[in-house]
Amino acid sequence: MSRTVQGARVFHWPIRVYWEDTDAGGIVFYANYLKFFERARTEWLRSLGLGQHKLREECGGMFVVVETHVKYHRPARLDDELVVTAHLSEMGQASMTILQQVLSKNERAPASPAELLCTGSIRIGWVDATTLKPAKIPKNILEVVKQ
Repeated sequence: MSRTVQGARVFHWPIRVYWEDTDAGGIVFYANYLKFFERARTEWLRSLGLGQHKLREECGGMFVVVETHVKYHRPARLDDELVVTAHLSEMGQASMTILQQVLSKNERAPASPAELLCTGSIRIGWVDATTLKPAKIPKNILEVVKQ
């Protein structure tokens, strides 16, 4: 059973688009948005004091992606400055759903609002680091992420 999380803060992580992120036309390859989401989620957890190595060593588990839903609105291009967000939406005993966005900074008009490029809903589940079997998320982690 999961519950919707109200009032969770939105985490922001800056990313620049490099050659390696693009296809032959200089547009971000669609699968790379998942990499951008992963980086932002990892940095969100790190900002909460929950680094990946620490989780594994101290809690004996780790988060794995269980489900993704991604919608592409507009393309990002080579050299674009992006902001990727992560926002805890739902939390259960063994998984969490994180809502994410990729926004493009408007470099020609910095005071203008960011343009929405991609949205995603990513469900991550907690597993035992040795067996990779699903497990309950430790209570201390749940307390930290719902702040």
